[in-house]
Amino acid sequence: MPSKFRSIALSAALIAATALGACRDTGKEQLFAISGKLFEFNYRLGIATYVITLRPLRPMGEGQVAVVNFQNPAGGDPLVVNQKIWPKLPHITLTSPPLTCVVKDKPYSVTIRIEDSSGTLLQSLETTMASTEDQTMLPDRPLVIGPKYELNPDLAGHPDGKLPDAPKPDCSKAV
Repeated sequence: MPSKFRSIALSAALIAATALGACRDTGKEQLFAISGKLFEFNYRLGIATYVITLRPLRPMGEGQVAVVNFQNPAGGDPLVVNQKIWPKLPHITLTSPPLTCVVKDKPYSVTIRIEDSSGTLLQSLETTMASTEDQTMLPDRPLVIGPKYELNPDLAGHPDGKLPDAPKPDCSKAV
């Protein structure tokens, strides 16, 4: 009798799971999902940027644009990027301009608006991002310059990229 009870309980659980799965919102209105996000610290160039990757959930239309508002770690107005969405790409990569004043483990907000060619909102996404590193780990100037990545002459004698009298960014308004 106990095995019959287990069979009935297992069957009931499977039916319930199937019913719940059928009722789940499949997000048919969603065009994109965030598939990756990180702070990129390019030590060689001495810059930090936000990088977000979107995965298309449906075929993309012509003329769509991603309007991204990245919270400015240095304070002030958000950094706004308008990027055309190319319909045949397997994913969309959104990158901010170079950042200053990024602090380790501090959450920064990002909002993404997907608009059609006339500016009509098709989808809105919001997320937060936190860096695993503090921006002070970057060199004061790019370690290399030019198309052949020659060593930056400004850093002669400073292989770590830190200059003793280099001006530091003003992070007094950092959020």
